[in-house]
Amino acid sequence: MKLKVLPPTLRKNNRYLVIDIKITSPIDKDDVVNIIWDACIRFQGECMTSNFNLWVMRFYECDKNDEYYSYKSIVRCQRDYVEEVRSSFALVNKYNGNKLAITTVGLSGTIKASKKFI
Repeated sequence: MKLKVLPPTLRKNNRYLVIDIKITSPIDKDDVVNIIWDACIRFQGECMTSNFNLWVMRFYECDKNDEYYSYKSIVRCQRDYVEEVRSSFALVNKYNGNKLAITTVGLSGTIKASKKFI
């Protein structure tokens, strides 16, 4: 039996956040996933975070400065909860004892359009 695909009118609308991560130690994509989920659960709670539909789509290593490592990532979230996700990212300042800063660089409706912020 073939599964039916939901029509576009019934699908959840997503937005793609391009975030800039600056941290004092090197990290990988799994660490970014942990940082994002911990931030949202800590500041919004489990029930609210389950509605966000969070997913790390892309992860880019940018450069290393004398003081910090810089990374960029594209994160998918549901359209109705963009402000809650952004506020959770802004409130994070440490990960595993290392200083951390996450800023939102851009917001887009597609992955292709979000790549212009990278």
